Amino acid sequence: MRPATLTASAAPVLVGTGAAWADGKFALGPALAALLGASLLQIGANFANDVFDFERGADNADRLGPQRATQQGWISAAQMKRAMWLTFAGAALVGFYLTYVAGWPVLALGLLSIAAAYLYTGGPKPYGYLGLGDLAVFLFFGPGAVVGTYYVQALGVSPLAWWASIPIGALATAILVVNNLRDIETDARASKLTLAVRLGDRATRSYYLGLLVGAYLVPLVLLWRGLADVWILLPWLSVPLALGLAKRMRAEHGLALNGCLVQTARLEVVFGVLFALGLAW
Repeated sequence: MRPATLTASAAPVLVGTGAAWADGKFALGPALAALLGASLLQIGANFANDVFDFERGADNADRLGPQRATQQGWISAAQMKRAMWLTFAGAALVGFYLTYVAGWPVLALGLLSIAAAYLYTGGPKPYGYLGLGDLAVFLFFGPGAVVGTYYVQALGVSPLAWWASIPIGALATAILVVNNLRDIETDARASKLTLAVRLGDRATRSYYLGLLVGAYLVPLVLLWRGLADVWILLPWLSVPLALGLAKRMRAEHGLALNGCLVQTARLEVVFGVLFALGLAW
């Protein structure tokens, strides 16, 4: 399940709910359903990555990241695929409720999310092997999750929700960047041409720093445009965490990047909680 990274699905729901609260549109039932559905989608995607990366040779004995269940032989590929489809089915059940609440746009987003989770490493031409994973993570964990959470509560969208989705999408992408930076060599050998493989080590580290900077600029933009008051700067309390990560990302390699991966996920949830509070306040 990779619980250390599940903050990537929780943070956007918190921020979308904070934006809904700010606009007087908060609805507890849809908010909780969005959290459950997003979590199930990410878990299903993690199961898919576990089995399909193993079958394609990207996860092997040379892997530097945390151990994977299928590659280690703890569970068969067939069992992992059943777990994947059961998890996606659970997400679909939640989606039916949200579709009843908010209509067909939720159904469309849910179907696209399941397809994206599967096709990232599954199917005949997985887009994660073509360098498109970063874009997909940004779109689905940023605008898709944040604006989607806002929509199921407000039954509409707002500029605030769209702006709020940008830093969360950037930080979710940063989690993937650390993962792909660590795996550059093994991914290249398995013909998994992630954006990190295409950019190379140095440029990928700069790309990671750019994502962090972009995330912290958005609250300033919201304040400047009058879409929020000074409380929107609460996420800046997490700057020391970001600076520590920036320092580590300039120097660490290989197995040490596993720590950066976990800390980047923690940064996203801390930023997300503070951002949601700043929006709702």
